[in-house]
Amino acid sequence: MTALNNTLHAWTTLDHELQALVSLIATEADYTRALSAFETLMGQVGQLPTDTPSTHPLKRLYFLLAEHIAAYERQHLSVPEAQPHQVLQFLMERHGLHQTDLPEVGSQGVVSELLSGKRQLNTRQVKRLAERFGVSPSVFL
Repeated sequence: MTALNNTLHAWTTLDHELQALVSLIATEADYTRALSAFETLMGQVGQLPTDTPSTHPLKRLYFLLAEHIAAYERQHLSVPEAQPHQVLQFLMERHGLHQTDLPEVGSQGVVSELLSGKRQLNTRQVKRLAERFGVSPSVFL
């Protein structure tokens, strides 16, 4: 019962903005705040593979927020039939990212070739992009 009491105390002292982040995303404003917070968390937690343990204290918040963002996107953002490079362009625009913001995919030159359709995504890149954006790898295939 002590853990529950500690949780209740911590929850009541949390900033309203933080409480909103761990709640379901219901509006475009919620979504925008969640994306901003997720990018901040990504800088702190890094891109942790979901199948490897981590001791970072914000890991659970990181994955919870990623799940909420993905759920909102599945429900509210439809991605039309598109080529993989067009999907990547869409997701980068939606998240306010530039070519240099995707080091897990490759150099800026590699990302440029991917975005222009001159180069195809490989399996490793598809996996990393799916994890980064919280989408199914199939959207890049």
